Amino acid sequence: VQLQASGGGLVQAGGSLRLSCAASGRTFSNYVMAWFRQGPGKEREFVARITRSSSSTSYADSVKGRFTISRDNDKNTVYLQMNSLKPEDTAVYFCAAGPVSFTIWGQGTLVTVSS
Repeated sequence: VQLQASGGGLVQAGGSLRLSCAASGRTFSNYVMAWFRQGPGKEREFVARITRSSSSTSYADSVKGRFTISRDNDKNTVYLQMNSLKPEDTAVYFCAAGPVSFTIWGQGTLVTVSS
């Protein structure tokens, strides 16, 4: 599977964005999907993950209650709805896939939150 992330941009603090990650191939539903991010001068960090059937999600404490991960297996797409954005959410966001660990990565999409 190959991953293509989109939806990044410039937004003011308190605003919202929705990221999308489209996957090629017919095995999308076999993969656990996740979003990671890497801020300026920081290491890549986990943001959210969702199981194959959307039965379970998990989030980093820093985004819990503000971000929502979802997926549409018919459209081979995973989403990240980001609300109440803060300047510290500024980062390149990456989607990732894997049967267990995340071994497949898309290119990033840049999110910039201005104060």
